[in-house]
Amino acid sequence: MTPFAVRVYKVVLGIPIGQVRSYKWVARKAGSPGACRAVGQALKRNPYPLIIPCHRVVKSGGGAGGYALGGDKKRLLLDLEKKIAKCLGD
Repeated sequence: MTPFAVRVYKVVLGIPIGQVRSYKWVARKAGSPGACRAVGQALKRNPYPLIIPCHRVVKSGGGAGGYALGGDKKRLLLDLEKKIAKCLGD
């Protein structure tokens, strides 16, 4: 894992359940504001996709973006987390 990927994963770990952030937001928080595509590549190589919730990172325009396990699974996880967050009162 590169130092950049570690920074990205740490940022993504902080995204609350039921919420999403953009690749651009993650890049800024990781200290590399122009590295949106590099964030996507780091997340594509995420060795722990259910522990490091890369599915919570979406395109700035609201589109789902990519997901190593497939777009359908990404949408399923996001929908499930929204329901869980709602049950928890978030």
